[in-house]
Amino acid sequence: MSQTVTAEPQPLSGGALVGGVICLAMANFLAILDTTIANVSVSSIAGSLGTSTSQGTYVITSYAVAEAISVPLTGWLASRFGSVKVFVTCLIMFGVFSLLCGLASSMSMLVTFRVFLGLSGGPLMPLSQTLMIRIFPKDKSHAAIGIWSMTTLVAPIMGPILGGVLCDQFSWPYIFYFKVPFAIVAGICCWQLIKGFETKTKKAAIDKVGLGLLVVWVASLQIMLDEGKDHDWFASSRIVILGIIAVIGFIAFLIWELTERNPVVDLKVFRHRGFAASMLTLSLAFGAFFAITVVTPLWLQIYMGYTATISGYSTAMMGIIAVFLAPLIASASSKFDPRPFVFVGVMWLGLWTYLRAFNNMDMTFWQISMPMFFQGIGMPLFFVPLTAIALGCVKMQEMDSAAGLMNFIRTLSGAVATSMVNTSWENETTYVHSELSGLTDKAGVAAHAMQASGMTQEQSLGSLNWLLQQQSSMVATNQIFLWVAVIFTVGAFAIWLAPRPVRSIGGGGTH
Repeated sequence: MSQTVTAEPQPLSGGALVGGVICLAMANFLAILDTTIANVSVSSIAGSLGTSTSQGTYVITSYAVAEAISVPLTGWLASRFGSVKVFVTCLIMFGVFSLLCGLASSMSMLVTFRVFLGLSGGPLMPLSQTLMIRIFPKDKSHAAIGIWSMTTLVAPIMGPILGGVLCDQFSWPYIFYFKVPFAIVAGICCWQLIKGFETKTKKAAIDKVGLGLLVVWVASLQIMLDEGKDHDWFASSRIVILGIIAVIGFIAFLIWELTERNPVVDLKVFRHRGFAASMLTLSLAFGAFFAITVVTPLWLQIYMGYTATISGYSTAMMGIIAVFLAPLIASASSKFDPRPFVFVGVMWLGLWTYLRAFNNMDMTFWQISMPMFFQGIGMPLFFVPLTAIALGCVKMQEMDSAAGLMNFIRTLSGAVATSMVNTSWENETTYVHSELSGLTDKAGVAAHAMQASGMTQEQSLGSLNWLLQQQSSMVATNQIFLWVAVIFTVGAFAIWLAPRPVRSIGGGGTH
């Protein structure tokens, strides 16, 4: 059904604006939260459903693949059916499939429902972004960007904490159940509050070839990234085949979408230099940010003896300042050139990552957590103005496509960073362990002392090996942080490839 919008709707105000903001922010928060909430519960889910932990990882992979596929389709879906209809439908479906995930009685059922959950959750991120900008008065659009960015930054940090608490205190289905009422109520309220902001629609035939190529290369890449470490990467023919399919599929996808009259993903927005440069900075900086949020809880849980919940509390320190700074930075970056804000924010993240590259095994909870607390200042400082630059340089009719691509690149950067940092961290730990093992206790003084205190030979050797493993992981973690600091630095300088924005985002988009 085609809908014609004859006049620009008036922005919301008062209670209606507050309600609309809460519902849109809730949708974005839930969709991003689901990318990390199951991470700490994989072993519990696998054990409950009678499968191995390696099979349990498909709970994460299935959602990530489906979400990565549906996010860039947002622009086409919005132009075909209308932004509000697509948003509300996806939000209610998200609630329904969350319920079905919790009720799943087998791994195959759970993975199937997670696929549909990812397909439903993908469009929520970019549409919540563009709809929030539309419901605000034009002179307050920076507040919309600030609120949306705040939920985007906090949600992936909160995921493991909520997942750990719900799984520990109740059981794994509750990591899905708790989202149901929020999603369905927010969907119903959104329809009542923002249906007047529906966008124009056009009956465009779906680009079936483009959609097929998108599914092939994204699915191949995601599965390759998830399974590569377990199959020794390219020593496995399975990983090699997946890599070849991903590369060929991606090249074919680019060629087809750039020449198709009605592409399923509008790649032409990359013709705007500001958007392209912003996406380069985003891919580097967000990938680096995701890398340190992945390796930190792993190190804390495996080698520092932290529980999943306590390590989550430590990592969550990065999000505290972001909650309060995001709206303020959004206001400031709307009045001044946003590029210096991005540069300082990404460099700040890199500086604190460099300082964290000198950690040791004797550090307390607060010695680990406080640097992350101050590092959090850089998160809104780079992400909020970067969003303004990216969406402020595209045309109004390209907003949904640009927002979809921005969220797709962010999601893909996180997936690539997670795989790379996991593999690099384990490989480096193994390498350092092998190097140090030949240099440790050559004369056997420590082993003899342990045996003299009552340990058996096996116990003393096991104890020495564990101490060596802890130190090896510490060295590997510090080296990862050094490399990540370098990536942050490169990402910071990349923003200067963007021209100074000549317009800001308003309630009606750019002009």
